[in-house]
Amino acid sequence: MSEKWVETEFKGDYTIDGAGVRLRRIFGGPQTYLLTDPFLLLDHFGSDKPEEYLSGFPWHPHRGIETVTYQLEGKTEHEDSEGNKGVIFPGDVQWMTAGSGIFHQEMPKPINLKNPNEMLLNTGMPNSAVGIQLWVNIPRKIKMSNPVYRYILSKRIPAVENGKGAYIKIISGRFLADSGAIKSTGETDVTYLDIRMKEESDFSVDITEGNTSFLYVISGSGETSGSKKIVRGTAYLFSHSGSSVHVKTSDSTIRFILVSGKPLRESIAWYGPIVMNTNEELQVAFSELDKGNFIKNKKPIFEDVD
Repeated sequence: MSEKWVETEFKGDYTIDGAGVRLRRIFGGPQTYLLTDPFLLLDHFGSDKPEEYLSGFPWHPHRGIETVTYQLEGKTEHEDSEGNKGVIFPGDVQWMTAGSGIFHQEMPKPINLKNPNEMLLNTGMPNSAVGIQLWVNIPRKIKMSNPVYRYILSKRIPAVENGKGAYIKIISGRFLADSGAIKSTGETDVTYLDIRMKEESDFSVDITEGNTSFLYVISGSGETSGSKKIVRGTAYLFSHSGSSVHVKTSDSTIRFILVSGKPLRESIAWYGPIVMNTNEELQVAFSELDKGNFIKNKKPIFEDVD
């Protein structure tokens, strides 16, 4: 079984998004999409300084994509245009298929340390709110489908140890004989793993030949194929050739996400939070926003993940 090798590194840039949230955009945009298809954007958002995130991401639309929000520290309060609302706590995931269109807002907050139930969930600094958001493109034929929300509580995400010092949370896809909390996300068939490794540990995973795959290092450091050093705050895009990814550590621990999916190889027309296939479709979307008929009266489907 041949290992994939690192073809591209994305160190990302700090930017301001939403109403003033400081985040690190690891990759994102039509140019990088030529390399990362079906993955559109990866943001590492939040801070331990409330003034850098409390303004949040107020009401904004999405169409034609999926957004996957993985809370690492603090919490994110969210609400959609149908009045549905909830809170994403540390370790929880919200996997949203925007489909034909939805308005929502996402507002990061620190854990309320005066609330005993929330205090038990605290995983970071007292004032921190940190997460990772991934945008996934969806095929032309389902871009105008009903919106779908999937809420995945941390305790419902399968987790396994590989016997070699690695602890793996399986958000979607499969690892060895275990299936993730999300069984399938359509034609892109996304695998999303959160891996923590001890010192002197080893991790390997099979990846479908031809899939786009990358890992993003949340903390620590290690090595991947060809003794390639991997470090905090950088994403490493692997070759389409090869059928496995291997990571090892020596004197450091590491935590990273590993994501893989099947490329769509479709044209895209992308502006802001809307991704379609043609400029004409994009113009229709923004015209509907102006006219107030962007929402297609398709009530979002809410799926509780057991």
